[in-house]
Amino acid sequence: MRGFYLARARDLRIRERAQHGGSVTALLHLALKEGLIGEAVLTGAGEDLLPQEVRISDPEEVTGLAKSRFVVSPVLGLFNRLVVDLPVKIGVVATPCQALALAKMRRKTDKSKPSPVDRLKLVIGLFCGWALSWEKLRGLLREKIGMSPILGMDVPPSRYHSLDVHTAAGTITVSLDEVTPCVREACWSCFDMTAEFADISVGSARLPEGWEEARHWNQIIVRTREGEELLALAKSRGLLEFRDVPEGNLDRLKQASMKKKHAAVRNLVKRSGSEEDLIYLDRRDPTLRGWQKL
Repeated sequence: MRGFYLARARDLRIRERAQHGGSVTALLHLALKEGLIGEAVLTGAGEDLLPQEVRISDPEEVTGLAKSRFVVSPVLGLFNRLVVDLPVKIGVVATPCQALALAKMRRKTDKSKPSPVDRLKLVIGLFCGWALSWEKLRGLLREKIGMSPILGMDVPPSRYHSLDVHTAAGTITVSLDEVTPCVREACWSCFDMTAEFADISVGSARLPEGWEEARHWNQIIVRTREGEELLALAKSRGLLEFRDVPEGNLDRLKQASMKKKHAAVRNLVKRSGSEEDLIYLDRRDPTLRGWQKL
């Protein structure tokens, strides 16, 4: 990790349309505008809650694609098609599992030979606890709100234990007890909450002032030289504003991340029937030690 920050887009128009602080939108806009990437692959709003993969080259289009969808989008399928046919630098906004897949693609490449994956120049990762099944989520929300258009969704801090669904008629709060059955099965075996294989990881903030203030800020983890350079450029241009990180915030984020890792190990052991077989994880990984205690 090269840095940990609390930041948000300085442009109020971006923040008004963003999920939280608008940092992803501001960073992606900058990367496109400065030619650091020529195309961006991200998620747009499809019909009836079904997200769709979107490619853009115009920085001004980024703002219209803000907000989280909570349902997995096939962005990697679009990326795989683009790198074959499009000789430009590409950036991807990815969930942790998608960022891991991109990292594996890079590692499996023969470094002595040019490869289409070399066009991947930026990965902005999103914090993620789980993603939802589109069919199950659609069925649940139709019971709650009927056919009322959904403007957005959000998951407040764990003490609220809810999914907030924003509609034209107001906000509907759905207990996570009802939402949990909609979680994709694979997510229970995912060890990564903070997109550890991205260049920059971005998630919602936690602040002592409470959720109403925190929801307007982002936690940002800088992980690579490329991520560091992009954030420094955004700071020098005044595109992001920063505030001091409250004492203990990073430790709490690490604890939450570790909790997800250990939960994944427990679920993988259940699937394999053996503590020696973690399926896709290496049981020698030191970050997985002590999973039985949590």
